[in-house]
Amino acid sequence: MIRTTVPTSVRKGTALLGIAGLFVLAGCSGTDDAETPNSTGSTPDAGSSSSSSGGDSTGTYADGTYTAEGSYQTPETVEEISVTLTLADGVVTDVEVTGDPQAPESKQYQGQFIAGIADEVDGKALDDLNVSRVAGSSLTSGGFNKAVESIKEQAAS
Repeated sequence: MIRTTVPTSVRKGTALLGIAGLFVLAGCSGTDDAETPNSTGSTPDAGSSSSSSGGDSTGTYADGTYTAEGSYQTPETVEEISVTLTLADGVVTDVEVTGDPQAPESKQYQGQFIAGIADEVDGKALDDLNVSRVAGSSLTSGGFNKAVESIKEQAAS
């Protein structure tokens, strides 16, 4: 049996190179170009007001409740979530997210995201919404942000 030893300097250099590679790859993970486009859906609820709002937001949005779909890519599948936001004066007053996870791991992460999203968006201006990681779930936020963009288009007055 031939036994060779690798010098410590080579091992350390290889470890540093590996860590640097991880940082480079982590910087690439936030792009949207590899994700499936979302399908948008519904219109404001019948009980919603058609009055314009100003609020603290940049855009002007009609008060009401809006729903849109958002999708995101996981290593196993494409997942979809449904987002319902209630707006008053351009500010989110209520949020509801529902999912239909296809993969067991997605069920866990969607559940964590749904449990924590209200703390992230309630009371914030619609134009200020852009979540990245909620309760340990980072991929679900991509679908949420796509749905929010659709809701902005629906609510614009």
